[in-house]
Amino acid sequence: NVGREGARGQAAERERKRKREGERLLLAWGRSSSMALAAKMQGALRRGYSTSRGGLSALASATHLTAFTNPAEDSFEEPVMLTRGEGVYVWDTEGKRYLDTLSGLWSNALGNGNDRIVNAATTQMKKLAYQHTFWNRTTDVAEEYADRLVNFSSGIGATQAFFSSGGSDANDTNIKLAWYYWSALGEPQRTKIIAREKGYHGVTITAASISGQPKMHAGFGPLPLNFVKHVSCPHYFKYGLEGETEDQYSSRLAKEIDDLIVREGPETVACFIAEPICGAGGVIPPPAGYFEKVQAVLKKHGVLFIIDEVITGFGRTGAKFGSNFYGIQPDLITIAKAMSSSYYPLGAALLTERIADVVREQAEKFGNFGHGYTYGGHPVACAIGLETLNIYEELQPWDTIRANRDHFHEGVRRSVCTGSQLIAEVRGEGYMLAFEFIPGLEERADGVPPGTLFANIAQREGLLVRSLGDTVVLAPGFTYTEENFAELFEKLARTFHLFEQRLS
Repeated sequence: NVGREGARGQAAERERKRKREGERLLLAWGRSSSMALAAKMQGALRRGYSTSRGGLSALASATHLTAFTNPAEDSFEEPVMLTRGEGVYVWDTEGKRYLDTLSGLWSNALGNGNDRIVNAATTQMKKLAYQHTFWNRTTDVAEEYADRLVNFSSGIGATQAFFSSGGSDANDTNIKLAWYYWSALGEPQRTKIIAREKGYHGVTITAASISGQPKMHAGFGPLPLNFVKHVSCPHYFKYGLEGETEDQYSSRLAKEIDDLIVREGPETVACFIAEPICGAGGVIPPPAGYFEKVQAVLKKHGVLFIIDEVITGFGRTGAKFGSNFYGIQPDLITIAKAMSSSYYPLGAALLTERIADVVREQAEKFGNFGHGYTYGGHPVACAIGLETLNIYEELQPWDTIRANRDHFHEGVRRSVCTGSQLIAEVRGEGYMLAFEFIPGLEERADGVPPGTLFANIAQREGLLVRSLGDTVVLAPGFTYTEENFAELFEKLARTFHLFEQRLS
């Protein structure tokens, strides 16, 4: 009892100190800034957020609900507030420089400050800042970009593009297109979608449902929606049986999909959706023969195939698209992220001829195609996408990535595996790589997942990586130089040394 009372007293004293510090900062900000800002900070204090970091950091916690963030995290890890970027580097409010190893969020492929993209955006804003693409109205830049984009993507069967603001709404569009297709063919009961555990396809209601990420469903009512059926994640290292080859494992997973389609009834299944490489699920490349066997099953039952190229599109695997890399022949394609190098929200659903012809006939029957977005085909987005595509076609980054693959992968392996027994697996393809820690390390890190601990240490060392709990992900920009890779390897090695010290 005495121990508990002592702990309560210490906690109360910490809270009093926190409030006193917050009140001091409020007074300082109230003198130097607007009263409205001080009032916001007072509200933050009342709501229980720590203002000990002061200023904008306190407001970030109070007024900005940030994505995939634990609200309690600000009590033990200060958020990074970035203010500018140049190439593959970004700087925070304190002037500290960080090497970005994830291209922002897999997406800022050409880095910050590209003058050509900035000029394209500025020119278009001055010429025509906005018009929509509804009711038989469009813009010259949207039409030019659609034509160029379809030509660029023709190698994976694209014949038509429908623009969105990103990957989530592009995936939603492709699901609707699959339903529209089957309705047009007199099979409206084909509504079920097969997706994969650990897959990631976005956060809108349908995109979150098809994502095989339980943390994205928890607390959100009926998610995942009941027309979505999930099958196994194709992670051979983790889920392959003893003595089972990759090819045998792929056959087992293809049979799982076949069995599911038969059990549900082929006449009820609209489509199967997958990423060429699971991205946010942990950078998981498919086992040998996987897509060949899966496509045979889909073809047997007449099930459509949606390929999610949001991360892998425009060269990240060392080919223009992941579909090129793995020999995938999809019916619908989802793209975003590197499409604009994230200089502007932009995505697209790409239709193959099989789908486009049926959609056109169905739209003529109904009198219009009843789907669209306010910002779909936005002229500034299309101008940026067009100039980004120009740059890609000039630089051919997929060739550079293919040439640098081994240097990147081996450098990371040396940095985190040399003399250590803490890494279970290093995996990836092209400029997508992950290393997963052995089980049990969380207990040695006071309950903090090892990937999170590593990412926090890396951040203090000026390196931005992504944690997936037990895994750390790297996805460098397409413009990384030899010097950038050398810095990455050196900082990874130093971070890993500090990580090992922390665990011991």
